[in-house]
Amino acid sequence: MRIRTAEQGDLAALLDIYNYEVLHGVATLDLAPRTLEQWQVWFDGHNVDNHPLYVAEAGGRVAGYASLSPYREKEAYRSTVELSIYIHPDFRRQGIAGALMGFLLDEARRDGRTHTVVSVITTGNEASCRLHERFGFTFCGRIPEVGMKFGRYLDIDNYSLRV
Repeated sequence: MRIRTAEQGDLAALLDIYNYEVLHGVATLDLAPRTLEQWQVWFDGHNVDNHPLYVAEAGGRVAGYASLSPYREKEAYRSTVELSIYIHPDFRRQGIAGALMGFLLDEARRDGRTHTVVSVITTGNEASCRLHERFGFTFCGRIPEVGMKFGRYLDIDNYSLRV
């Protein structure tokens, strides 16, 4: 496995990974798959400022990705970012999420422009919660029934880490 900065040529693979979760999972509460044009806008917002986007390659394929995105659009939040990690279903349970998270957090520390990393995890995603706790994230609270997907209300758990 190799972790590297995402490139334009990765766009379709990243979109496929994300849209799989839109259609089959609750890691995102988006309800409709994103288009390539929408995903391009998202992609263009990364690898600038303190918002990197990295991919993990395995067997010549994009196995997953990790990004830091703006937490909120207000200027005072500039040093706070939101972490996202998505792994292709064929590559889950192989340590890729942990490798991506470790790499991303190391880069955030090295860069020095990020003070706090937050993650919003749909309640019940125990693997993601354990991963965050392993890297020192603190559980900051649950917000009940904030999203409706697949016919049921879902809670979200908030985690944070000062880097």
